[in-house]
Amino acid sequence: MAKARTIGIGMDYSATSKSALKWAIDNLIEAGDIIVIILVLSPKSDPANKKLFADTGSPLIPLIELKEPGVCKKYGITPDSELFDMLDSVSRDKMAKVVAKVYWGDPREKLCEAVNLLKLDSLVLGSRGLGAIKRVLLGSVSSYVVQNASCAVTVVK
Repeated sequence: MAKARTIGIGMDYSATSKSALKWAIDNLIEAGDIIVIILVLSPKSDPANKKLFADTGSPLIPLIELKEPGVCKKYGITPDSELFDMLDSVSRDKMAKVVAKVYWGDPREKLCEAVNLLKLDSLVLGSRGLGAIKRVLLGSVSSYVVQNASCAVTVVK
């Protein structure tokens, strides 16, 4: 039996990040893998637990706790039934362990930090599909992460 892999999914609740999760479920995740949903929230948000975990990010939050409204509120997470349904399904169907980790700050830096801290084998991100000019002006999270992450990164368009 192969060693379980740790696969990170960058999540911002957008259609593209949900597409990235769906792609990972359909094409990458195997039985026994650990899925880490990585949420990077605005540094301006001020949930109750941010002060405790601003530097290191939250502790790993198991899926069962992630679905509790009180836990979501403590970390400033937006509950999303579509996301929870997808995660429940992969947990049940592929026997994958699902956890989440919340960071506050610049998504580019925090995603790369998560790769190292969580020792991810792979990271899957959605792409907003910015044109060349907007990408130059605004920067691209996915481009930065592809160039700077220390694991394999898949960008799903």
